Amino acid sequence: MNFTVRTRLTAWYFVVLIFSFVLFGWVVDFGFRHSVARTMDESLQGNFLTAERVISESSSKGTDKVSHELGELADIWGSSAALKVTDESGQLIFQSPTFARTKIDALEAGNSGSYTANVAAIQYRISARRVYINGRVFDAAVATPTEAFDQSLDQFRWILKLASPLLIILASLGGYWLSRRALEPVDEIIQIARSIGGQNLSSRLPVPLPRDELQRLTETLNEMLSRIEANMRRVTQFTADASHELRTPLALLRTTAEVALRRPRREQDYREVLESIVAASGEMTLLLENLLQMARADAGAEELTFCRVDLIRCLRKVQEQAAILAEAKEIRVAGDFEEEPVWINADAAAIERVFLIFVDNAVKYTHPEGKISVRYQKSQDAALVEIRDTGIGVSEKDLPHIFERFYRADPAHSREQGGVGLGLSIANWIVEKHGGAMHVESALGMGSVFQVHLPFAPRNPASLPSAQPQTETSSRI
Repeated sequence: MNFTVRTRLTAWYFVVLIFSFVLFGWVVDFGFRHSVARTMDESLQGNFLTAERVISESSSKGTDKVSHELGELADIWGSSAALKVTDESGQLIFQSPTFARTKIDALEAGNSGSYTANVAAIQYRISARRVYINGRVFDAAVATPTEAFDQSLDQFRWILKLASPLLIILASLGGYWLSRRALEPVDEIIQIARSIGGQNLSSRLPVPLPRDELQRLTETLNEMLSRIEANMRRVTQFTADASHELRTPLALLRTTAEVALRRPRREQDYREVLESIVAASGEMTLLLENLLQMARADAGAEELTFCRVDLIRCLRKVQEQAAILAEAKEIRVAGDFEEEPVWINADAAAIERVFLIFVDNAVKYTHPEGKISVRYQKSQDAALVEIRDTGIGVSEKDLPHIFERFYRADPAHSREQGGVGLGLSIANWIVEKHGGAMHVESALGMGSVFQVHLPFAPRNPASLPSAQPQTETSSRI
């Protein structure tokens, strides 16, 4: 059977209350009895001292005098205390009527201590002791009735037994009411959360004013909604952009094929049509590959294999490929590297792709006879790679958005160059997975500078596997 949180809280509260009241009653009862015994023992001690003083003052005048004085003392005490005194041989010197009516074995000569006993159907607290006065030995016992204390204790127990169930029930009802009041904000959160869907992800839960667990819960849920909204917006934008990017080449393929089929043509004309279709198909394949990689990256399924990689070797390889890309536009590609290896912890193929993305963009947007330089700089805590070009640059308003997916600073010119707006996004993701960072400086007509910071590999070469020879990385980004 499933119970609500409110019911379970009340049930636990009820059990805890029962246990607490039982423990409280036992502790108070024990303390009450202990306090009564201690108070009566202190009273008996005072009575003993009084009786001892009377015996001391009258013992020199004979036994009869001692008996007479003790009798007067007993009269003064009345029913509040009883007294019995014997000598060393056990001969009775004096006893109150209370002791005369009942023989108490514990008061035999030589016995001592404090205890509780019934005398004449009445419970007494009794204290017995052997005293030495003026060379003589006396066994004395003083008793005080406990009836008044017993009645108070019985009354307390009766009140506790009667009041405890009522208090437990009332407290449980109060706990149920309090739990209902305490959980009202949770019910409100549930109702509002149920109303939030894909159409109103921008809605947020009201945050309670007190700084408590409910406020932290609400803030956490709002943060989760913000992340979900951001992811949904990114997915929606990604889907819309991908559809837009795929629609154009598909329409081009269909239009080209339809035009070619309208009337018979020469073999050369068909060849030109097929070549344009192949080129468009290649662009679509590249776009789909990039989309698939970004989707895997978002899902956390894109895995990189890290090992010790010689950064200088990667840069020399990138420089060679950049020279091939730039040859048609007569762009000069320069490199500035160290002779010694620079070891980083990286996925060799992925990190080469990052540099090729930057180089490919530099070739696309640099005028003929321009210049591209690939340079390595050593810093204290990271390797710094700088790729500089003399291209058209990026405007100040476009610069913050160049790493966004499908973003083009100049859409028409970018499409003319064959870009799909995913290269820099992929590069940014790869650098972040390597624990690095990127920095861009650019201005219209002044070229661009891309800087990549990558952490060095651990000093211990055995801590990471060595890089395996990599196959050629495609320059089509």
